Amino acid sequence: MSHLRLERLERRFPGTATPAVDGISLDLPQGALLALLGPSGCGKTTTLRMIAGLEAPDGGRILVAGRDVTPLPPHRRNMGVVFQSYALFPHLSAAANVSFGLEMRGVARAERAKRVADALALVGLADLSARKPRQLSGGQQQRVALARALAPQPDLLLLDEPLSALDAKLREEVRDEIRAVQQRLGTTTVFVTHDQTEALAMADLVAVMNRGRIEQLASPEEVFERPATRFVATFVGRATILAAEVIGEGLLRAGGVTLQAAETPAAGRVDVFIRPHHLRHLTPDAPAENVLEARVLRRIYTGDIITLECESAAGRLLAEMPGGTPGAAARPGDALRLGVDPADLRVFPA
Repeated sequence: MSHLRLERLERRFPGTATPAVDGISLDLPQGALLALLGPSGCGKTTTLRMIAGLEAPDGGRILVAGRDVTPLPPHRRNMGVVFQSYALFPHLSAAANVSFGLEMRGVARAERAKRVADALALVGLADLSARKPRQLSGGQQQRVALARALAPQPDLLLLDEPLSALDAKLREEVRDEIRAVQQRLGTTTVFVTHDQTEALAMADLVAVMNRGRIEQLASPEEVFERPATRFVATFVGRATILAAEVIGEGLLRAGGVTLQAAETPAAGRVDVFIRPHHLRHLTPDAPAENVLEARVLRRIYTGDIITLECESAAGRLLAEMPGGTPGAAARPGDALRLGVDPADLRVFPA
């Protein structure tokens, strides 16, 4: 059952030719985490702000558990919001910061104390409740902000790029903690990010946005492995892009190589997208429906994965090989025989 529903939501800003959010619709089940993913200016933060009541839509509706909250002010929507900047009161302790929203809602003192203690324990800060923000690390401050958003037991949790101020290692740690807390509580959550790794790692559903519209709404695996549009294919993950022409049903000609694809347009020029991990190393006698004879130009070592930049008759290729496998041992100048399954080719009109 849908817990959050957006119906043809639209937002236009004065003096702009195109809408910031252009009639988007989606349904989010109870307890799911949705990532709004896209580049700067695609409309993801504006969408979150409309859900929170911080922006008024120019069209459409927002429903939470079947209730139309579109006309309601923020304080009547029962939503918890975590901002990019934490927005903590510097003169208040961690516990007082978490308690503040409960006081504004008129929660009784005894219940308030219990909720504050529970929320801080949930994010692992029970022993630091008396510290003020300046006495906490960036990751700890973000946990306080999360505890403050969760203490009122919101119907919906909204996260606006909450990890962008953290360094890479801490960002990954806090990301995993937020996801664990969200799953433990079962709180329906909307998470805004431009970082595809965060979206794929955290979300049950990913909405890839571009120019105010949702280009694809699907599971992380489907968005990555089966992008629905050219934009999704290029924005999410890395890909080899080969110029080709349709020469028959399911047949393509890329440079001097004929390729089989599971799905192709009826005719015309196309671009073929291949994820680097879909290119596998073939022994000289191994059969494959698509074979690409290549020569290694560059080898990039990143630990458990070796990335090979290669030249072939079809065009430049990017291949990823697990460390320790025969293909990963290739060096610049080596010949390499690569295979790719027809189902792993994504084909879009050029």
